[in-house]
Amino acid sequence: MSLHVVLGFGPAGAATARLLAEQGHSVRVVTRSGRGPEPGIEHVARDVTDSGRLTDAARGATAIYNCAAPPYHRWTSAWPPLASSVCAAAEATGAVLVMLGNLYGYGPVDGPLTEQLPLAATGPKGRVRAAVWERARELHEQGRIKAVEVRASDFFGPGVTDGGHLAARVLPRLLRGKPVSTLGDPDAPHSWSYVPDVARALAEVAGEERAWGRPWHVPTAPALSTREMVDRLAAGAGTGPVAVRGLPPAVLGAASVFSPLLRELKEVRYQFDRPFVVDSSAYEAEFAVRATPLDEQIKATVDWWRERSATTG
Repeated sequence: MSLHVVLGFGPAGAATARLLAEQGHSVRVVTRSGRGPEPGIEHVARDVTDSGRLTDAARGATAIYNCAAPPYHRWTSAWPPLASSVCAAAEATGAVLVMLGNLYGYGPVDGPLTEQLPLAATGPKGRVRAAVWERARELHEQGRIKAVEVRASDFFGPGVTDGGHLAARVLPRLLRGKPVSTLGDPDAPHSWSYVPDVARALAEVAGEERAWGRPWHVPTAPALSTREMVDRLAAGAGTGPVAVRGLPPAVLGAASVFSPLLRELKEVRYQFDRPFVVDSSAYEAEFAVRATPLDEQIKATVDWWRERSATTG
């Protein structure tokens, strides 16, 4: 069995670690606080910005999956040291660095998003995410590390809670048949990255040398608007149609006074005010992972939220 080290245990990190364990790998998860034991997964507590301790935790690893991220409001200051530490661990151990990225680095664009687009973000979060990848790519081209980035759109699916636009602000209300409010234009086409597909893509490119040295988009189902996704979720839940309202800018501005997350989301509001469509054809032309059929995504997500509601009240 080969050792695979996963940094972070949010929705994507947890899904990736569990998938790798199911595939028979030895899996070590590194988080700041650690966790209790879990079948097939070793959890260790480390500060991932401490390159020495992170390197020790990754000794002997075949791959390091960076699914960790700083708190959203601290991205500009905290991403550079985190990324530097992770790259240093990859260089010291020789492990493939598999980076979970997002689409912020492109900035606002017209038309579908492809990996060939320039990283032309104008906001600070987009610029810092672009810089993180550019530095890893530079080290890869110098032969110092082996790196690949897998870019996802907004997370959707089991395990996605507060950070998802179709999660904690939508599913609990939808399951009770109540109206939901969403960011931006609820009728703008939008791509949603199903977390199990994110994990499968991360695991696949780790073992594909021809994938290294460039970014790839997670295989993603055809774009649907927030309203269409809510309608599908409501149908899957059997609650009947629910009203979907976009949050007016004035309401969003007032709410952001009390919500750090909403305040920080202003930079990427363009993703919801206009079509935001991911083209994952490049990945699909080269590798095996495909987007899970939407009906399966919907069922798994509704079932997970129902189970969560039953256990948490």
